[in-house]
Amino acid sequence: MIVVLLFQPQGGVYVAHTWKWVCPPPIENALKWQPDSKTEYIKQQVPDWDDEVVATARFKAFSGQRSDWEPKFLFWKELILKVAHHLGVFIIQPSQVRDWFRRGGLTPLCIDSVLLEMYNSGEILRKDDLVDPSSRRLSQLFKRVVNLIGMSTSSAPDFFEDSIILKTVLEERATEVVRSLSESHWTSFCVITMPKFQSLCNGPNESSAILSYLSANGKARLMQISKKDFIEGVKVSLVPSAVAPVSTFDCNLLHLTWTSEKLQQQLDVIDQRYEMSRNSALASIKSGNRHVALRHARLMKLTSESREKCTSLLNRVEEVLGVIANAESTKKVSEAIQIGAQAIKECGISIEEVHHCLEELDERITSQKQVEEALGSTLPYTGIEDEDVEDEFNKLEMELGVQSPPKQTSETATDGSAPVQKILESVGTVSETVLNTKMADGTIKAVDNRNSVDSLVNSLSSLKLEAA
Repeated sequence: MIVVLLFQPQGGVYVAHTWKWVCPPPIENALKWQPDSKTEYIKQQVPDWDDEVVATARFKAFSGQRSDWEPKFLFWKELILKVAHHLGVFIIQPSQVRDWFRRGGLTPLCIDSVLLEMYNSGEILRKDDLVDPSSRRLSQLFKRVVNLIGMSTSSAPDFFEDSIILKTVLEERATEVVRSLSESHWTSFCVITMPKFQSLCNGPNESSAILSYLSANGKARLMQISKKDFIEGVKVSLVPSAVAPVSTFDCNLLHLTWTSEKLQQQLDVIDQRYEMSRNSALASIKSGNRHVALRHARLMKLTSESREKCTSLLNRVEEVLGVIANAESTKKVSEAIQIGAQAIKECGISIEEVHHCLEELDERITSQKQVEEALGSTLPYTGIEDEDVEDEFNKLEMELGVQSPPKQTSETATDGSAPVQKILESVGTVSETVLNTKMADGTIKAVDNRNSVDSLVNSLSSLKLEAA
């Protein structure tokens, strides 16, 4: 219940008026403190969390020898890691950790000592301890040595003012990112743009820490190229071995991938504009304003033509990326054929069985090429005539008269103001990039399937003659 006193002048005299406001039961229940999922999770992990005697002993500061407070330190360390896993974070503030375990307005007095001890043992890192991915390999190793030497001499005030990084959780998140990339790339490495890498890492802050960790362990390299636009990307190793140095082919591959993503974003913008023009045209037809409806229909036609041009460019870029992927696939198939030939020689498989398998493989390769040629065809560009606009307008009228307009599904782009001409100019150097792309340096070598098959048959024939 809340009492409010209000004094109002009446005839030169202030009179007090009193109002009483009583909260209804639903609002009173809503005002009560509700424990969050973090608190409930802590209670699940620590069954005696609400025990006053045990909690008082746990919340005390460390004292005595290490053997006296070692069990308490291990308890808090494991609990901090579990809560961080539960919340899905590995970059935190020391004050944030104290709030995690607040109980009855009290925070554990030993938390700061636990965090500092974890930092001295290397289980916690600071942002300054991470290596710069843009620096050279030797500089990264030098900085790691300096950090290891100066780790125990760090002052406590500086430590508690900066963000800290849980190394164990960071390692697990980096492993998850590499595993996610391995599911979509079956090659030994992959090249992706920085926005794509940041989306996998849940934002720029986490991506920076993960990239620094992968770079320090030789699993990733930062890529930066400046052609018409400044492009950043990451080359990640998907195998246990370290990632190879960035080559010219990697830079060209990054440029192609970046161009493909930009064109896809522009297609999303065009689809959004087409949907807006279509809805405006239908609304104008309903209101009987034919002149405005024709104008929106013309915009729809222009947008459709722009989409065809953008789609044609996107198909060209994806075709080149497909050729590169097929070349890598052919390389893997060639290696598999060589291994298979050795296995056939050791196991003594008959030549008839091999011929049958090769015939099926040849048929599948031929059908796949036919499908790729059919998908690679594009529609020719045609100019916009008044008859085309009239046809578009008549379709809208018929659609509105017969049934309600179906809702088109289109993704919303983040930047809807970028003009079509700008993105078309940004991909003007795609042809040059394709011409400059090299399959040398031991990166990717195109292998002819037919030659590989013929060489295998010849090898098997020679094996058969030797056996005879």
